[in-house]
Amino acid sequence: MIWQLDLAILTLVVVAAIGAITIKDLLGSAILFGAYSFMMCLLWSIMGAVDVAFTEASVGAGVSTIFFVAAVFRTTRRTKD
Repeated sequence: MIWQLDLAILTLVVVAAIGAITIKDLLGSAILFGAYSFMMCLLWSIMGAVDVAFTEASVGAGVSTIFFVAAVFRTTRRTKD
């Protein structure tokens, strides 16, 4: 494996996770969560767990992100504080 690629994707996973929990905008948080799930899908596929990567891509990056974005559009996007 190319360890530099693994390290770069792992860094992006950590940045997306921290960004998703610290951002105040709910839509931005939902999009960062989708990016996090997509990066995890890449990590699973690099590690050879193709079935887990496919599940993460379809459920984590696909369906969950769509549900979060739909829920955000039915509520307010920003917190009051």
